[in-house]
Amino acid sequence: MTNTITPLLQQAKQAASAVRQLSDEQKSALLSYLADLLLANTDSILAQNALDLARIPDDDPKKDRLKLTEARVADLARSLNEVANLPDPSGQVLLDRTIEKGLQLRKLAVPLGVVGAIYESRPNVTVDVAALCLRSGNACVLKGGKEADFSNRVLVGLIEQALEAFDIPRAAVTLLPLDGEGQRGAVVNELLTATRYVDIIIPRGSESLIQFVRKHSLVPTIETGAGVCHTYVHKTADLAKATAIVVNAKVTRPSVCNSLDCIVVDAAVAEAFLPMLKPGFTEYNVEVFADETAYGILERAGYPYLQRAQPADFGREFLDYKCAVRVVADEDEALAHIQLYSSRHSEAIVATDQMAINRFLNEVDAAAVYANASTRFTDGGVFGLGAEIGISTQKLHARGPFALEKLVTEKWVVVGDGQVR
Repeated sequence: MTNTITPLLQQAKQAASAVRQLSDEQKSALLSYLADLLLANTDSILAQNALDLARIPDDDPKKDRLKLTEARVADLARSLNEVANLPDPSGQVLLDRTIEKGLQLRKLAVPLGVVGAIYESRPNVTVDVAALCLRSGNACVLKGGKEADFSNRVLVGLIEQALEAFDIPRAAVTLLPLDGEGQRGAVVNELLTATRYVDIIIPRGSESLIQFVRKHSLVPTIETGAGVCHTYVHKTADLAKATAIVVNAKVTRPSVCNSLDCIVVDAAVAEAFLPMLKPGFTEYNVEVFADETAYGILERAGYPYLQRAQPADFGREFLDYKCAVRVVADEDEALAHIQLYSSRHSEAIVATDQMAINRFLNEVDAAAVYANASTRFTDGGVFGLGAEIGISTQKLHARGPFALEKLVTEKWVVVGDGQVR
């Protein structure tokens, strides 16, 4: 097959040099300029987004990921200004010392170079990735999904306007084309093997997308993993708080990766707690996949959207108004369940026993762990990072919200005056 995107990747590599030379002030000004452009072109953005939305059934929960509104465009602009005001991570001196024979040694944070992002649905990712990459001195190549193509194109068009206003090549933010007729997956496959031009690949989307990239990429990859998130209701929990936390974590935006997928509840409070979910869950028609004990409790409570859980329902990322319920005997069984089924994204405990809380926070292996709060807070903007490329569930280089400060690597600079070893 002809390498159809090679010229685009070559141009992105060349543009990375121009981005790297921007001053801190220029990067900030560019992002602020882009924020103003988004607000001024809100109507055009929403019109193109409407074309994408028209192709998605109304009952598809992923439609919410795709949807832009006037408020969401304003949020994107606000995020751009927040990133513009964050410290530039590139160029920072991480270490400065004199070593053997008077050599001056420094370790600097430097841009990665060209960041490749592969993602589905969410057009806000287009702006977030571009902003974070430009602020940290990187170029980026974006492979969005076909379902968001109209939205992505209008957004990248505005980004290109901002780049041109600052004399930066448009290729600094490159939107890769959709596959041609009969070439399904060709663009992604080529991107994953473009080791000469792309320095890192970040997939964001479904578990199947992430696993495909892991398996096939020759370019180093940072996963932004799927979220199979649990909330453990301990026997000492304030049940009113637990109800509010669980309902919030499930129904506010079920299509995002920090939403709740499984409730784990101690048997000692299951009979009292589970019926308390009925009003909040019924309002959103939440389908509950319950183990035998939970099924009996919810059936007696008259919960209308009830299914018997199958083994595959545990460890499942629903991305919908659905969740699993498991009743456990004690902390040991709860922690064992979470260890077995967690995707290492975000996990929560609701309890008043400080020893139980400390054990949970110390033992649970996840990028973010919570005590008495909803997992919905796992987000780069909420954490004060301005924006994120995704939530990393791996352990090397970055974990949790993958944001500005992780888009750099290290360079050792050694200055001498004729020294030899």
